[in-house]
Amino acid sequence: MATPQTAAFHTLGCKLNFSETSSIRRMFEDHGYGTVEFSDAASVYVINTCSVTEFADKKCRYAVRKAQKNNPDAKIVVIGCYAQLKPTEIAEIPGVDLVLGAAQKFRVLDYIDSLSQSPGKGLVIAGDVKEANSFHESFSFGDRTRTFLKVQDGCDYKCTFCTIPLARGNSRSNTVAKVIENTQQITDKGVKEIVLTGVNLGDFGNGTAVIEGLKPKKEALFVDLIRELDGVAGIERFRISSIEPNLLTKEIIDFVAQSKRFVPHFHIPLQSGSNEILANMKRRYRSELYRDRIDWIRQRMPDCCIGVDVIVGFPGETNQHFLETKEFIQSLDINYLHVFTYSERANTSAADMLGKVNIEVRRDRNAQLRNLSALKKREFYRRFVGVEMEVLIEKSHEEGFLTGFTANYLKVQIEGQDDLVNSIQKVKLESLLPNGSMKGSLIAALCE
Repeated sequence: MATPQTAAFHTLGCKLNFSETSSIRRMFEDHGYGTVEFSDAASVYVINTCSVTEFADKKCRYAVRKAQKNNPDAKIVVIGCYAQLKPTEIAEIPGVDLVLGAAQKFRVLDYIDSLSQSPGKGLVIAGDVKEANSFHESFSFGDRTRTFLKVQDGCDYKCTFCTIPLARGNSRSNTVAKVIENTQQITDKGVKEIVLTGVNLGDFGNGTAVIEGLKPKKEALFVDLIRELDGVAGIERFRISSIEPNLLTKEIIDFVAQSKRFVPHFHIPLQSGSNEILANMKRRYRSELYRDRIDWIRQRMPDCCIGVDVIVGFPGETNQHFLETKEFIQSLDINYLHVFTYSERANTSAADMLGKVNIEVRRDRNAQLRNLSALKKREFYRRFVGVEMEVLIEKSHEEGFLTGFTANYLKVQIEGQDDLVNSIQKVKLESLLPNGSMKGSLIAALCE
């Protein structure tokens, strides 16, 4: 069939998915497609899915319906984690034409011609996740001020609640040399900040030797990668996305503390403050190690922003276990939480565990920790009222205003025009706003 004129893309889930969607968009553009917003009429819609929670699955269905509404005659392609885990289920969603698994999603253009031969039920091309054993370079560009650069994929951990190893395969990484090449490409586009992403970022190095056809051993550790990146000229900021506490070594923390480019911001999954629950989750640390990492960061970087992931309502989580978690988090000098309500996921051992927590209890615990998160965040923001800081400027949805982030991840709103976007400006932080950000006033341009 003739090559469609336009393609539109929609991403669900994590920063890693955003980086991959952006790379797939560029593949379409290189193949002669025009690209449009997902809300516009397009010939092909590509939906990159997440399946961390049941709600993410429902979001996929909603995105399919939205694409159909935008153009009933369009071809709809679903890729990503949900597509690997439940390809047949997705193929039965009305309107879906093609479902690609983890090993096939970067070959989407190879399958476009098959869409015309697949009336009715969607065509499924999704093999065993073990086939996803190669690393595909990805980074976002053109859709955000910051670039998400994928350096690692897959996971060898066996956390009892998690489907990601089933959806993405074993841990594998890019090489240091190729990450440097990607970084230089991004630098040449004028980007000011790179966010390093991966499924298990701190496990960087696994799989690189296998991909290069050498003996299976680590080419480098994550700390080696960030040391090399710190020497790349042109990038103002590097930010580390979520990293496991057992892999966030004191060596990494010490390096970030003295670096002028790696910013003082860590996001460190906790999941539970109860050692008994952590053991049932098969997490590779206990609360004592987690506290040690937080304390070490505070010693080395007092103004560092620290985010935390936590799951409530895991099977067997009693009121006492939850209280342990809440009190543990209250005692930590951390600054915000991402709170997840546990949901049963097929083919995970946690789904078969005894002691299921009532859904209303799960929601109540979620609300309690979200309130605690808001308190922690406000306390952190108040420390910087009246302080002058550098802000990387981004667009805002409000006319006449701009937003941006400080190096330590304070969200700031200022008055200004779009010509300041993607510049670093010195801003005086004046007060807290009802929307959770800070009001700031522009002082002077630092980086055009």
